[in-house]
Amino acid sequence: MDSRSPTVTLRFSQAIRQAATRLGIALPLAQNDAERVTLKTQDAIWEAFCSAATDPLIGLQLGLELQAGHLDMTGLLLMSCETYGESLDTLLEYYPIVGEGGDFTLQHQGEEVCLSYQAHFQVRVAERVETVLAALLNLSDWNSGGSFYASRVELTHAPLADPARYKQLLNCEVVFNSDSNRICFPAKHLSLPLIQANAAVRAQLLRLADEQLSQLADSSLPRQVASLIRQQPRWGKEKVAEYLGMSGRHLIRLLADERLSFKQIRDHELLLLAQHALQAQTRIGDIAEQLGFSDESAFSKAFRRWSGMSPGQYREQQ
Repeated sequence: MDSRSPTVTLRFSQAIRQAATRLGIALPLAQNDAERVTLKTQDAIWEAFCSAATDPLIGLQLGLELQAGHLDMTGLLLMSCETYGESLDTLLEYYPIVGEGGDFTLQHQGEEVCLSYQAHFQVRVAERVETVLAALLNLSDWNSGGSFYASRVELTHAPLADPARYKQLLNCEVVFNSDSNRICFPAKHLSLPLIQANAAVRAQLLRLADEQLSQLADSSLPRQVASLIRQQPRWGKEKVAEYLGMSGRHLIRLLADERLSFKQIRDHELLLLAQHALQAQTRIGDIAEQLGFSDESAFSKAFRRWSGMSPGQYREQQ
C-alpha cells in the first residue's frame, strides 16, 4: 500500500464487498495483507459498485446496513460512550481511523445541533456521502435504543431517486441542494444515554484508538502537510515547515524523497477547498480571500489551471 495516500479501514471496504456479493457484483481486488485501503483503490471499488447496482440509492441502502464493527475501533468507541453527545465528541476526534476521505464538524444553533460532513474524494461523491450520513443515523438510532431522531438531513446534491424514498428510508425530512451535507437534530439529544455504555471498556478502547490515531498521523509527511493546508489554507511552505519543526528547505527535500512537491500538495488541497466553497455558493471574492489569494482574478486563474475551467463554469456544472 502506498503510505502517501489517504486510506480507509479495511473493515469499511469489507462492508461494501459483502453488499456487492449479495448483489452478485464483482469488485476490484485490494491487497489481502493490507490493514487499510488507499483512497484510490476505494474510488475504484465505489465506481464498480455503483455502476453495477440497479438501485440509485445503493449508497443509502449500504449505510443503513452498516454496523459498528464496520467502523473499526471508532465504531466500538461510539458504542461504549455514556451519552450521545460524548459519542459525537469521540467521532470528531477518531473518525480518521475509519477513513481519511472527509472531515466532520459540529455546529450548535440554538436548540438544534448539526453534524456536517465534508468529502474530499471526487468519485461517486453523492452515493458515498449518503452512505456516511445514513450509517450515522442508523448507529445513532441503535446506540440510543431508538430514542434518537433527526429533524432533517441536508444534502448538497440533487436527489438520485424519488425524494419520497429518502424520507421513507431515513424516517425524516430530507433537503436537497443544500450548502452542506449534514444531520440536524434537537440539542436535547446530546444528553441521551446510550444502551451499551461501559466506562471500563471505553478506557481500554481509548488507549488502543490513541495508538492507531498516532500511527496514522505519523505515517506520512505528505498527509500531515495536506492536513495542515486544509486547516490553514493561507499558510505557505515556511509556515507549514515551522509548525512541523523543520526548515522550509528540509521540508522540500523530504517531500522530494516521496516524489512530491509542496506545490502539488497545496494545489490539490486548495482545489478541494475551493470546489466545496463553490458548491456552497460562497462568493468568489470571499473564497479568494479565504485561500490566501491577492484578489479574485488571481484565484480564478489558479482555479482554471487546476481544473481546466473557471470558478463560474464549475459552479454552473454543479
